[in-house]
Amino acid sequence: MIPTNAPALAPLIFLLAALIIPLAALRIRRLAYVLAMAAAAAAAAVSVGNIFRVLESGTVHYRFGGWPPPLGIEYVLDPLSAFITAVINLTALVVLVHARLTVAADLPERKHVPYYALVMLMMSGFNGIVLTGDFFNLYVFLEIASLSLYGLIAVGDRKSPVAAFRYLVIGMVGGGFYLLGVGFLYINSGSLNMADLKAILPAVGARPEIIVALCFMVLGFGIKMALFPLHGWLPDAYTYAPTATSSLMAPIGTKIGAYGLLRVLFFVFGVNFVTRTVPLAQVISWLAAAGILYGSIMAMAQDELKRMLAFSSIAQVGYIGLGIGLANPLGLLGAVLHVLNHGLMKACLFLVAGNFRMRLGHSRIRALDSGARRRMPWTSAAFTLAALSMIGLPPTVGFFSKWYLALGTIRNRSWIFLAVILASSLLNAVYFFRVIERLYLRPAMQDNEARETEGRSEVAPSMLLPTLVLALSLVVIGLLNVVIVKGLLVRFLPPGLEFAFP
Repeated sequence: MIPTNAPALAPLIFLLAALIIPLAALRIRRLAYVLAMAAAAAAAAVSVGNIFRVLESGTVHYRFGGWPPPLGIEYVLDPLSAFITAVINLTALVVLVHARLTVAADLPERKHVPYYALVMLMMSGFNGIVLTGDFFNLYVFLEIASLSLYGLIAVGDRKSPVAAFRYLVIGMVGGGFYLLGVGFLYINSGSLNMADLKAILPAVGARPEIIVALCFMVLGFGIKMALFPLHGWLPDAYTYAPTATSSLMAPIGTKIGAYGLLRVLFFVFGVNFVTRTVPLAQVISWLAAAGILYGSIMAMAQDELKRMLAFSSIAQVGYIGLGIGLANPLGLLGAVLHVLNHGLMKACLFLVAGNFRMRLGHSRIRALDSGARRRMPWTSAAFTLAALSMIGLPPTVGFFSKWYLALGTIRNRSWIFLAVILASSLLNAVYFFRVIERLYLRPAMQDNEARETEGRSEVAPSMLLPTLVLALSLVVIGLLNVVIVKGLLVRFLPPGLEFAFP
């Protein structure tokens, strides 16, 4: 029974948790966090099990109500969706372990219950986006996740309502573009099922309406993934949202948009259509390359750690967009591997920022020094390891996804994009080593020297352990990257982009 229903379990677990938490926590508010953790752990376990299920049995289809597609809604569990759901659910589990104390510090107690309910609703939407095989159902889940995120951002500091409103306006525009594209597709094909459309579109051909539909859908997903220059909502949203929200959004939120872009371009329209008939892939490559440079340069100008990480995320999303735009096997492998790698790296870095805020009362780069490092040695070490991974030093995970992307640019003879990857690594080194230099070489200020006499004051184990687990995973998964790529990722490559290791 469970294997048959496997694609629907993760979204259903989170949806049930979102409904149960407000009721169960009416009298005992502590239950909100307990239930959220239980749901996250169950969904993560299901997602990991789904990976092995796909490897053993191949793609799993689930038809709601027994209605066959295209009339009914279908969930599809294939290597790509199994991998992405495992990444987002495991990341969310680790972040939620860390979130208990940061939510208590950032929000008044009366907001804890609705906060965790919204997190569950957001995760249900994210899982539904990845697993659905129906374009309109994807839109429904996209709006569920987006509406939840607006609320999760708005409960932050004084500037967070403005950031949430900006994201709401831009997000509604993105959702509107996507829905228009879906409407054009339906009018010209009579179907919303992805597999059905994949079979229909070659016969329909490159009608103007089909081209407009594809452009609208790419524009909608581009806004959701903050692809340059559609990134305007991201810096303020990441900076002013509560620590737990930023730690969930940064490693997960934009990757869902990238997944949608990947699914539409290569699994529905096909490689030839998006590279030759309508060269959207090349456009995405150039926008992504510009975003890599823009995000890296802007990150160097920031004095707030969370804002620096926000602009860094624009650059990291650019790496994923560049891999998608290269439209060759190595580029796509690098893009999907970077979804995992950036999720781990950025989650670790935002948890570090939360640790600094919890113990130091701030995360301003200019106020960091060796006194802060001596007070928080393990948090500082986690930041250093994550920073080295972001720069791309082996054997950390950041090196290997950049390596595949670099090989993809060489395969396409795209020397400008190769230069962008190399230049961005140097820019990453500039703004990350600026923080490392302050933590390890800058003499402690007098107030920090006084605090040092009180002994070390690392954050509580419930905050420190998730940070260290993520930092350690950057090396472990880096060493295991060949196992992940050969064992799983090469299986997701769409027709026309098959790849075999020597």
